[in-house]
Amino acid sequence: MKKPLKLPKFKNEDEERKFWSKINIADYYEPSDAKGVSFPNLKPTTRSISIRLPEYLIDRIKEQANEINVPYQSLIKGYLKKAVFG
Repeated sequence: MKKPLKLPKFKNEDEERKFWSKINIADYYEPSDAKGVSFPNLKPTTRSISIRLPEYLIDRIKEQANEINVPYQSLIKGYLKKAVFG
């Protein structure tokens, strides 16, 4: 196995971005160089949507949310997640 190449010094972020877009990363790093990372404060990207629900359903969801002391929209998200992922 050949020795990995040394990384150049970059003048600015644009130069570095251009470099990384054109090279094969395997020429500069060995698989054993990889380290696990954690991003504990990273939140998933969310997007607002509009959905029409009957008022009686919204009222019942709000009642349930109030019983367990959570925002009703969070409860709806939990229900959707459970329905989709089990």
